This record gives sequence, structure tokens and C-alpha cells, in this order.
Amino acid sequence: MSESNRRLWTAALFATMALTGAALMIRGPIVPELGRTFDAPAWQLGLIAPAGTAGYLVAVTIVGFSAGHLDAHRLIVAGLLGSAVVMLGMGVAPFLAVFLLGMLARGLMNGVLRGLNRPILSHFYPDSRGRMYSYYDMVWAVGAMLGPIGVVTVLALADWRLAYYALAVGMFALAVVVWWLDAPDVEGAEEPFDRREIVTLVRKPEVAAMLVVMMLGTGVEGGLFLWLPTYVGDVLPDGIAGIGLSAAALSSLSLSVMIAGYVPGRFVYGRLSERVGYLKILVGILLLLIPTFAATFLYAEGLTILLGVVVIGALISGIFPMLVSYATDAVPQHSGPVTALSAISSSLGVGIAPAIMGWIISDSDATAAMQLLLVPLVAALAVLLVARVAERRRESATVSVAD
Repeated sequence: MSESNRRLWTAALFATMALTGAALMIRGPIVPELGRTFDAPAWQLGLIAPAGTAGYLVAVTIVGFSAGHLDAHRLIVAGLLGSAVVMLGMGVAPFLAVFLLGMLARGLMNGVLRGLNRPILSHFYPDSRGRMYSYYDMVWAVGAMLGPIGVVTVLALADWRLAYYALAVGMFALAVVVWWLDAPDVEGAEEPFDRREIVTLVRKPEVAAMLVVMMLGTGVEGGLFLWLPTYVGDVLPDGIAGIGLSAAALSSLSLSVMIAGYVPGRFVYGRLSERVGYLKILVGILLLLIPTFAATFLYAEGLTILLGVVVIGALISGIFPMLVSYATDAVPQHSGPVTALSAISSSLGVGIAPAIMGWIISDSDATAAMQLLLVPLVAALAVLLVARVAERRRESATVSVAD
């Protein structure tokens, strides 16, 4: 494959990730509009996230484990075209049930794209996997930040449906671009995977560590995504005096502030990954994240809470890309299955932790739930320290054999 074609593929994959981030984060500000449009109760609107996650998990698992057998070029074009059609359908949906079916189908299309995009990048950049994975996820954060801003603009001019029409146009345009590109030359690097090998794959120390820490780390992320606005509204019921921010504004702003930290964070981790190493970066992240988390949710007051949140965002943003890079480097010929396993593990974390927090909040308050998130962070650090000790022993053994 020519260098120019590889760069065009990389740009297209990054653009796909940005649109994916925007599509995910517009759901929050659009939910109230959906409630008014379809006259739907909160429990029905609450089905939006599970519908998208269910479709995504099914597709990313199937595609990820089968990546070595699939025609990536045609499937990515199909995934982009399918996303465009589905988003158009969601924009014209006459009933909430149709919108939910669209969300399920959009999750399926997203799973196809995500199940192939990361393996392609893995084989395009085998010597700089951590850097490219971090940049790839950084672009998601950019889209996630711009999506809600786009919704505000759309609602000022028209109704929520225009946001989905715009995303449909973007996905269609990307499909056209990818269709004209030469097929990515990665088939020989990605070995076909027999599902009977999954036990062997999961038993590899790097993959096992990724699965455990991924579930713990993304569980904390999921808890923050869902409950951080509630926490901010509870602890700052009168807003922040002197700067004109109400409690409602602060609640909405808190997630945007957190995601804003992802962009510089992932850029820095990408630059450091080739010089420092994934495990060292991950251990450093947790060593800084735990006291920052404790200070923010145990002691911080007023505007200091938002400062703590943006630092937490910058730190926690490195967990996912560094973990996937760490595990993929151990089995680069099976980057598709590693991608699928990371998706399963992260989805479990995102699903379980917020539910536990909701149970705690119902019996206590959001402050207690936030403080409880220190437990998975400490557990993740313990697992990473064990993995680091094991890594050093393997390095020492390799040096001894060489001598």
C-alpha cells in the first residue's frame, strides 16, 4: 500500500471516530426534545442507551473475532452507508419505537466500524500503535465535545431532527471517500482466529490484565458520565457565586469540562507511549488519578470541583487506549479479537458501575456514590502493579537468556 493511501485511510478512520463521538454525545441534549416530540415517559427514553449498546456489542464481537476472515474495505463502506441510512431514518422517525429501532441498528453499524478500524490502524502502524490509538481516541473526544455544541446550534435554527440529517450526510460523504480508496493491505497481518483459541488468548497476562483493568477503569468513566451532573447539582445547589453559573448550568457544564480534558490527555499519552511504555504510563495515571479523585470528591468546593473534574478527565482518558495498545502489542496478529474483548469488558464496566451507583444514591446520596469509585481505581492500580512486576521479571529473564 502506498504511503498516500495509508494516510487517506487514517484520515477517514479518524473522521469516522469523530462522527461516532458526536453521535453518542448528542443523545443527552436531544433526550428532552424526544420526550416532547413523542410524548414519551422517562422510562421509555431510558431505553435509548441500552438499545445502542446492545447493537454495538453484538456487531463488534462478531466482527472483531472474525477480522482475519473479512473484507475490511467493503464492510467499512457498508457500515458507513448503513449508518447514513439509519441516521436519516432516526431523523424522520414518526414514533419513539422507530427511533429506538434506529438506535439498535446504529449500534450494529458502529460495531462493524469499530471492530475493523482499530485492527487496521494496528497493522498500519505496528511500531507506533500506542500513539495512533491515543490520537484515534482523542478525535472521538473532539467529536464528543462538538456534538452537544452542534445540537445547541441546531435547536436555535430548527428541531432536533436536523442533527441526525447532518450526521447522515457526514457518514454518506465518508462512505464515498472510502469507496474510492484502495483496499487496506492488512489481511496478511491479521491471522484468522478460531474461537476455540479464546481461552488461550484470555490467559495471556497482558490480555487478562487489560480485561480486568478495562472493566474497572471504564466502570469509573461510565459512573462519571451518568452521575457527575447529579453530583454537581447536589453539592452546588446555589451555583457558584460571582461568576453567574446556576446549578443547572454547572450540571450541564461538568461533563463538557471532563471531556475537554480528554483531548490534551490523549495527545500527551500518544506522544509518551513510544518512549515510556504502556504499563509505566498506566501506573502513573492511576498514581495521580487516585489522589486527584479523592481531593475532588472529598474536599473540593465551588469552582475547584470543576478544576478537579478536568484533571480527572485528562488522566482517565489514557486508560482505554493504553490498555488496548498494551494487549495488542502482545498478540498483534489478533488485534481484531483484542478489540472485541476490550469492547466487551468496557461495556460491562459501563453497564455495571452506574447501576451500582444508582442503588447507592437511592439509599444515600451522589457524594457517597462518587467516593465509592475510589474502590475500583485502587483495585485497578493493584492489578497494574502486579502486571508491572511480572513484566520486569520477564524482561530480566530475557536478558539472562541473552547473556
